[in-house]
Amino acid sequence: MRAYKEQPLAEDVVKVLEEKIAVLNREGKLHIQLILNEPKAFLGTMAKYGRFRNVGNYFVVAGKKADDLDERAGYYGEQLVLLAQTLGLNTCWVGLTYSKVPGTFVLDDGEKIACYISLGYGETQGVRHKIKTVEQVSNASDTTPAWFRKGVEEALLAPTAVNQQKFSFEYVGMKDGRHQVHAKKGFSMIGYTQMDLGIAKYHFEIGAGKENFEWV
Repeated sequence: MRAYKEQPLAEDVVKVLEEKIAVLNREGKLHIQLILNEPKAFLGTMAKYGRFRNVGNYFVVAGKKADDLDERAGYYGEQLVLLAQTLGLNTCWVGLTYSKVPGTFVLDDGEKIACYISLGYGETQGVRHKIKTVEQVSNASDTTPAWFRKGVEEALLAPTAVNQQKFSFEYVGMKDGRHQVHAKKGFSMIGYTQMDLGIAKYHFEIGAGKENFEWV
């Protein structure tokens, strides 16, 4: 959702989000920050190009520079996105079309911003997008577990950059009594496939049940 109502976030909603951010920062070794009532980040030329309107609240998703930063940003950031939806809010992952406003966020030594996530009460609830089939992004078949297909179905509902869905899931088999699944990002000229993979992996876990398998 790129267009929002001019309505501040309720205090109880902010409290829930801040508590969740503290948990995710600890678990994901990230530095996510909630910025409130700050419109400048989405008033520039790039934001207008991205068709953003009335964005006054957003998450700054940051962390120490690392090869897996983008994937962790996606995996843990999506948990905030889904929580926000249950609280009556709407969001949008933003990779480029925002401005970094001095004084609105803090970066510790060695940290960088992975992305922003706009946040607020949307003017609408958005529209459906065309998605790929389970067979296009996985090796799901009559011989793979039912939970594996369910995981892929949920992953296909995950947001990705320009809806590119450049990810795939492979059911590998059993090892030491545990089902194994391999997730892989595809190639894209647009980029953000590592972040998209993190988002999709979290959705897969919701559908498949994290207790049913392990990532390899």
